[in-house]
Amino acid sequence: MGRLAKRTSTRVAAKESNHSKAKRRKLNLGEQQHQQQEDNERTRKALNEEEEVLQARCHYTQASVDGCLYNLGDDAYVKAEEGAVDYIARIVELFESVDGEPYFKARWFYRAEDTVIKDLACLVDRKRVFLSDVEDDNPLNCIVSKAKIAEVATNMDLEAKQKNIPPCDLYYDMKYTLPHLTFLNINNESNRRDSDASSTISSETGSNSPIGQPEMSLLDLYSGCGAMSTGLCIGASLSGVKLVTRWAIDINPHACKSLKFNHPETKVRNEAADDFLSLLKEWAKLCQYFSIYDTDKVPEQSLNFMSEEEEEEEEEENDDDANVPNEEFEVERLIAVCYGDPNKTKKPGVYFKVRWKGYGPSEDTWEPIKGLGKCKEKLKEFVTKGYRSNILPLPGDVDFICGGPPCQGVSGFNRFRNPQAALEDIKNRQLLVFMDVIEYLKPKYVLMENVVDILKFSGGFLARYAVGRLVSMDYQTRLGIMAAGSYGLPQFRLRKLPQYPLPTHEIVARGVIPNEFQEIIVAYANNQPCQLEKGVLLSDAISDLPLVTNNESEDERKYGTVARTEFQKYIRLRRHDVVNLSSVQMASRPSLLYDHRPFQVNNDDYERVCRIPKKKGANFRDLPGVLVSPDNKVRWDPSMERVMLKSGKPLVPDYAMKFEHQSSTKPFGRLWWDEIVNTVVTRAQPHNRILLHPSQDRVLTIRENARLQGFPDCYQLFGPVKERYIQVGNACSSSSKVLHWDHAFGQLAPRISR
Repeated sequence: MGRLAKRTSTRVAAKESNHSKAKRRKLNLGEQQHQQQEDNERTRKALNEEEEVLQARCHYTQASVDGCLYNLGDDAYVKAEEGAVDYIARIVELFESVDGEPYFKARWFYRAEDTVIKDLACLVDRKRVFLSDVEDDNPLNCIVSKAKIAEVATNMDLEAKQKNIPPCDLYYDMKYTLPHLTFLNINNESNRRDSDASSTISSETGSNSPIGQPEMSLLDLYSGCGAMSTGLCIGASLSGVKLVTRWAIDINPHACKSLKFNHPETKVRNEAADDFLSLLKEWAKLCQYFSIYDTDKVPEQSLNFMSEEEEEEEEEENDDDANVPNEEFEVERLIAVCYGDPNKTKKPGVYFKVRWKGYGPSEDTWEPIKGLGKCKEKLKEFVTKGYRSNILPLPGDVDFICGGPPCQGVSGFNRFRNPQAALEDIKNRQLLVFMDVIEYLKPKYVLMENVVDILKFSGGFLARYAVGRLVSMDYQTRLGIMAAGSYGLPQFRLRKLPQYPLPTHEIVARGVIPNEFQEIIVAYANNQPCQLEKGVLLSDAISDLPLVTNNESEDERKYGTVARTEFQKYIRLRRHDVVNLSSVQMASRPSLLYDHRPFQVNNDDYERVCRIPKKKGANFRDLPGVLVSPDNKVRWDPSMERVMLKSGKPLVPDYAMKFEHQSSTKPFGRLWWDEIVNTVVTRAQPHNRILLHPSQDRVLTIRENARLQGFPDCYQLFGPVKERYIQVGNACSSSSKVLHWDHAFGQLAPRISR
């Protein structure tokens, strides 16, 4: 039984009475969660689409429920439906309605399982809850009992936070808002009564940031040829933030060569991210062992780096200048370090590349660290020099980590996905590694990009895992879906990016987004005015490129044409005109067109390509012998014999007829000038994709694909033709318009908290 206990002062009551006459929509936590998680719906009453008017006769500062006194600002458990866990709310208003019924206005808290994290709430401390901006009116007798909820200060490390949590039932240090499923730090001012917190990421220092920001370092994980970090650095520089890619990691040697050529200032490592993380930890131990690194940043148990045998070696053996026995080689210097198994001996560990005295680079070998016990001075020399030149980042050295953990396990192009065990799939395991690197290095900012299928696969499990891990590390997070075509690229690739810039270009939406993730689509609101530019079409992107044939083999050439569109003028900029792509040795090179050569299809496929009409929508269905039924399925023409190629193989292959249950229009499909490309893929085979040039008998060239991804023409790629297609197809779209997001980061970077 609940009763109102103490009336507020006349002045406050009069002030509040103006608001009490306003319409209040009956929207509670469970109702607002309904769209984002159907299986966790918690509605205290049926959803009422009509607005209900509650008028207050008077307001109170206290109320008694079952003998317990509640004050404004108290936190309480609120009765849920039978069998469900009670809700958690803050009492922000106590009033009596005009019909004499006692009510309270609740401001709701979310548990982790009430948020996008959902079934992965185990990643978050069970006592941790998240304040919301959702408020509604409820009968006073819905209150069950008091809840002792502590507000914990933000912007402290996890260990300090744990020590700072007072005795309590629950605690909070973040808000959770449904737009873009966002976790935000609680503002510095008290939120005990109400909140005017904005929807932007919380600020450490406010908007008046000093001019001339110091350099910020970036680590690009799963870097490929460097598209994401390139876009970030260019965009940040447009806002006066000097963001520099200091380290880049990728397992593809050809992509690493491309990145190193275009970014000579970056330390590019061709290795697996797992090995890179192991190396970081061992590198920290080495730096600590030789007393050149702050020991407080590394756990004490890691200090035992050298084996006991190495520690007990005689002093004369530690002197590199001592006489070397005839059967031993002398180390001249150490030139590189890695973690793994470079000698293929099935003995992974820390290895150093050794330059032997009296021998050249061709005789360099990888030696395990335990074999270098007699060379501690050389080892110390290498570690000291490497520490000073930042060859590897240590915890606290990295300001920004970006990356797109490989998505083969969730991509719609992978026919062998395993939705029942998403994290057990080796193709998805890199998401765990990505998060482990973040947890170890503790950067200020993180950008993770992935295909939109990460939301569709296994109920969005991997996306929820990523958010859960980041929140557990006290990162503010938000999700957003952006289509490359909405920012000035002639393709429709939905990608996961933070919600900063609104679209700049028109685009026809394609694909399906799960209902519960509709909140994170980056778009203008229905009532929000917008003036969008016309979408960039295929003709806008590639119509200026010179004609090449299926047999083209030149890697560089002169343009021989002029730019016809704004996109083409931008994409042709020279290196020194593109921020972060200029270097002393390359700035004076003439403007050349690189990588404008296609994957050379075989003779049979070339015959087929030449028979595809040069018209919009043309594909294998236009070849002789193919009929299309009213149900849009293909079938053989019974009135004619099957047409054969010079090789004796059929003109229309069986796989084309059977693809997608005889309903596909993709095999040997020809693109058209007034279209956009769905997605730039890694394989240039025309067997099941629409890849043919509108007016030439070939697939799109490497450079044409690179333009669709937003790569400037000066960005040169390396490796076999197939490998260059893979680099472009795996890249994150990076164009002048996508840089609107990067520009937003540049504006935000001086003041965002972790």
